[in-house]
Amino acid sequence: MPIASTRNLIIEKADALFYEGGFEATSFADIATAVGISRGNFYHHFKTKDDILDAVIVLRMERTRAMLDGWQAEGEGPRERILSFIHMLIANRAKIMAFGCPVGTLCSELAKLDHAAQKRATEILGLFRDWLAGQFHALGAGDQAEALALHLLAWSQGVAVMATAFRDEAFICSEVAGIERWMANATSLSHPV
Repeated sequence: MPIASTRNLIIEKADALFYEGGFEATSFADIATAVGISRGNFYHHFKTKDDILDAVIVLRMERTRAMLDGWQAEGEGPRERILSFIHMLIANRAKIMAFGCPVGTLCSELAKLDHAAQKRATEILGLFRDWLAGQFHALGAGDQAEALALHLLAWSQGVAVMATAFRDEAFICSEVAGIERWMANATSLSHPV
């Protein structure tokens, strides 16, 4: 397998393992086994677990940017684009119920570890915040755009945490419907719940 392909496969597998089992609980051996390479070959690509974490964060940032760009290009308007963000909860409900939000769980774990990469991981949430603020600004929210974006981001993260805790698909659907109602009510945009 070419070096670039092996490196990319390591990052992909590490991303999945960090999400499903946690960064701290995932070992070099776990990743090497998932990729199907020897530990020696593994060390050829990454010297430390933090090097892998940095690569995973870069991958997640790239995927987040691509997803946001796709919603920007495909959405009919800002309200529909915001709903694309919210509908991620439904589309990914099985994984969210099992493992939580991939970004939120990583940020939380790194914060608990007081890990140097925590700030970089939080930048992914910042991408969502800034994109949502742009959508709310396009809806005419003005100075409230960032507060509304943070409110919606917090709401979605809360839904993910509760869905993981209770493993209740009906709860996710109910909350998404509540967000849709909130979005449909134009007066709510200037007054977060």
